[in-house]
Amino acid sequence: MKRKLIAAAVAACLATGLSVAQAQQGKLSDDVVRIGVLTDMSGVYAEYGGPGAVMAAKMAVEDFGGKMFGKEIQVVSADHQNKPDIAKNVTLQWFDRDKVDMTVENLNSGVALAVTALGKEKNKITIVNGAASARLTNEDCAPATGIHYLMDTIALGNVVGKAIVKDGGDSWFFLTADYAFGHSLEKDTGEVVKAAGGKVLGAVRHPLSTGDFSSFLLQAQTSGAKIIGLANAGGDTVNSIKSAAEFGITQKQNLAALLMLITDVNAVGLKTAQGLYLTEGWYWDMNPETRAWAKRYEDRMKKKPNSNHASVYSATLHYLNAVKAAGTDDTAAVMKKMHEMPINDMFAKNGKIREDGRMVHDMYLFQVKSPAESKAPWDYYKLKGTVKGDDAFQSLANSRCPQFKKS
Repeated sequence: MKRKLIAAAVAACLATGLSVAQAQQGKLSDDVVRIGVLTDMSGVYAEYGGPGAVMAAKMAVEDFGGKMFGKEIQVVSADHQNKPDIAKNVTLQWFDRDKVDMTVENLNSGVALAVTALGKEKNKITIVNGAASARLTNEDCAPATGIHYLMDTIALGNVVGKAIVKDGGDSWFFLTADYAFGHSLEKDTGEVVKAAGGKVLGAVRHPLSTGDFSSFLLQAQTSGAKIIGLANAGGDTVNSIKSAAEFGITQKQNLAALLMLITDVNAVGLKTAQGLYLTEGWYWDMNPETRAWAKRYEDRMKKKPNSNHASVYSATLHYLNAVKAAGTDDTAAVMKKMHEMPINDMFAKNGKIREDGRMVHDMYLFQVKSPAESKAPWDYYKLKGTVKGDDAFQSLANSRCPQFKKS
């Protein structure tokens, strides 16, 4: 009897020790954490996201240690070609067949809206970085599964739109990419301009990845507006700025690059881009921490990262930390931790994911340096102002997300 009691006690201790070890180790579906980076690998937004976004996600996995509870962390990637139907099919395959736990990047607002809706349907986490439509946390929100991480059209308008009107640019005409993102950016910036005392004289819309901007710029020129607001991004912004300079439009009217990243400035060149005001969520030369990360990225990619690349790194790392804290890759448990945990890394300080899925962080107003002011490669920005996240982004009280919409 005594031997049986001792054996039972030992078995109980062993079982307790095993359960503690299992709890510490955590539990993963399919014994792997699998992250999908959905981006534009070769089109108009390839420099904006593309291979650089994939590299940023891989760097986050590397910095996390490469494993979760002793199991492998995998990064897969795909080119959505800026087509929502392709994006949806790829993501459906990832979720159903390849057991991808989370998708990140998802640039292009049409793509982001499709993927976010699918994540909601499939109960999978979707983090949007490159896309900017404010619909993602308003009418088309998915707060239980979706996160909007880098910027949105409301924050972009709030920062650069207000600054330009205050500086005398009180009449606007928009050159707008003809899809969800461009429409949102035109609308949200126009509202900021009018609220600040300016006026909107009109707009013209161009197809995504336009080769010839001459007819669109002619309409903007004949409007007589002081400011031509570029409600586009990536290669379209680069090409419209270059065309405006070639046609001599910038000698009489000023351009407002409403969404322009440092990779776009590099493509345009300082001679043409100098003096432009723009809004960014991050800049590689802000402090020692940003410079150190940018150096590591540049060693791999042979160029500096933009704010979108930095946000993909941050979002991926935050997700992995949340899985670790939750002890599981279960969607609800991980989302709970992502909302609870502040974001403090080289991308953001005291960032927070709000109930509507909006990641709130500081935004910055920059002006592009002149060639004479730039002292080194990629030394492109002068910081003109910092806007606190709660002031830059739409307040939760004004959210049009059905879960939070006021009756």
